[in-house]
Amino acid sequence: MSGGTAVLHIAADHPAFAGHFPGRPIVPGVVLLDEALRAIAAAEGLSATAWKLGSAKFVRPVGPGEPLLLRWQAPGAGGAIAFAIETAGQPVASGSLSPQGSGVPPA
Repeated sequence: MSGGTAVLHIAADHPAFAGHFPGRPIVPGVVLLDEALRAIAAAEGLSATAWKLGSAKFVRPVGPGEPLLLRWQAPGAGGAIAFAIETAGQPVASGSLSPQGSGVPPA
């Protein structure tokens, strides 16, 4: 595993926007985390279900259609992967994913 970058796109018609929030839709944090996990797992050839959230911090709301850049680092101690999401050079969220069991999960 090497770390990398990916562009995330949350479609303006995503069903989560219906309840978050009328009049000023924002992407729920769980949707950001799910998209980040899927992108990292796909890029690194890993199972998306073998990870747990180690930590997460949300610092800016994201609206429908905002371009998002995901960056992650190769696994550190204990196999954890640090990640960060930004839009237009501004931080949106950051956190870490840890393997469910010991060591790095198989592909």
